[in-house]
Amino acid sequence: MRPDPIRVEETTAWLEKSRKDLWRAENVLTLDPPDTEDCLFHCQQAVEKSLKAFLVWRDHPFRKTHDLVELTRQCVDLEPTLADVLRGVGGLTRFAWEYRYPGEAETPELEFAHRWLLKVKEVLGAIEGLLPPPTSPAR
Repeated sequence: MRPDPIRVEETTAWLEKSRKDLWRAENVLTLDPPDTEDCLFHCQQAVEKSLKAFLVWRDHPFRKTHDLVELTRQCVDLEPTLADVLRGVGGLTRFAWEYRYPGEAETPELEFAHRWLLKVKEVLGAIEGLLPPPTSPAR
């Protein structure tokens, strides 16, 4: 059975945005000095968009939110095998806003950003592994 082309298109769009955020997260760490704040923002965004891609693929509605705890629960309800890889990603939620505006938050350490980046790659790999290749030709 051919997947719904609109769902394929929406899923692909979310995944492309997620991959761009991962790319940005990696690249801002190559700056001198590394931008750990921006890295963590893009880590949060990459996970959020990959979870939304999964929910779109599974035709599961979600509200407009940055809350990774909420999105994680929805994904695990649909696919319990995601529970282990998604454990703890709710901690990224605060980076959707924490460093976006001036404030008193301390600049995160480089090692902290690298650990999150590894986790994000693991999450994206797990999500993408559960999605049929949306760009492959239908049979």
